[in-house]
Amino acid sequence: MSVRLVHGDCVAVMRQMEPESVDAIVTDPPYGLGFMGKKWDSLPPGLEFAEAALRVAKPGAHIVAFGGTRTFHRLVCALEDAGWEIRDCLMWLYGTGFPKSHNGPWGGTALKPAWEPIVLARKPLTGTVASNVLEHGTGALNIDGCRVAGPPSSGGAGSGATALGQGSGWNAHTNHTTPIDRSMARGRWPANVLLDDVAGAALDEQAGSAGAASPVRGTEPSAAVAPDGVTGQRARVPGVFHADSGGPSRFFYTAKASRSEREAGLEHLKPKQQDETRKDGAPGGDNPRNRGNKKRANHHPTVKPIDLMRWLARLVTPPGGTVMDPFAGSGTTLCAAGLEGFDAIGIEKTAEYLPIIRGRVAHWTGESVEGWDAPRRDEDVVEGQMALF
Repeated sequence: MSVRLVHGDCVAVMRQMEPESVDAIVTDPPYGLGFMGKKWDSLPPGLEFAEAALRVAKPGAHIVAFGGTRTFHRLVCALEDAGWEIRDCLMWLYGTGFPKSHNGPWGGTALKPAWEPIVLARKPLTGTVASNVLEHGTGALNIDGCRVAGPPSSGGAGSGATALGQGSGWNAHTNHTTPIDRSMARGRWPANVLLDDVAGAALDEQAGSAGAASPVRGTEPSAAVAPDGVTGQRARVPGVFHADSGGPSRFFYTAKASRSEREAGLEHLKPKQQDETRKDGAPGGDNPRNRGNKKRANHHPTVKPIDLMRWLARLVTPPGGTVMDPFAGSGTTLCAAGLEGFDAIGIEKTAEYLPIIRGRVAHWTGESVEGWDAPRRDEDVVEGQMALF
């Protein structure tokens, strides 16, 4: 595997890359909320970004991108207008968000944030899903590698549901003798709802136990049966499925990024005031994590958990594929891709985050980051300069 980091504007960089050279795009772009007064968060990515991303993606490649609840529609519309096919909207649900509104005698102005939407889109296929996978390796989701084992145990965040399928390839869990055995051992079909530990516990407490009291017989598309070559669909075979008794935490389960996860590998960096550039009244000001004189080596304000980004990268990237993150930020996607055995390309415009990315990637993957500055203008591009892509 290799990890490559480009310092530059993602639209300009993607326009200089080889077309149809990326297997998947997994990213946490700016939400356009002006978070903590950061200039880079003034607008969500628009049509130029979506078109440039479509150009470098292989036919059938997926993009997974986070958004803010108030501006998510702009990101989705930009992707659709550029030619991406919107496939789904995932929900990352968490219970540890902080209110960003004062509650005075007259009331407040906003609700406590508790979820973030994630768009799942796909570049149009070449022919059927089956033929596209054969030609380009892309177009399908890694269902078996992302199945959920069960509800979280008391052992802490991620100790239950995130274990199954982690690091798995497309043909994982094939050592069972019958389709029925396989259907029981592979875990639950991945859903479009993702929970953190607090949200999972809260929902379990409110909803109680639900689901079938005993295993249910039915049919599902079998990973053991090859596509028919005409429709690209797998045959449906009998199976015994999980009783699924339990609460909502049966969905994918991961905790928010802890301080130790954020800071690992950055011991050599000088801590910086996390909110020193925040303007008064900017979003994030009422978050206790942003108050006081806290200094952090990883001072990026929006750090996603590595487990979550691993699951998303594994869902949309074929074995041996290349994951691109046009908004590398603190490098979480690059760490996740490396841990899953994928090659990774990160693009980051803000120079102060580059050392954070390098340190985290080296710590989590054991790999050094190959990096360079992108040309500032298209006319500065020398033939072959971007050949490393």
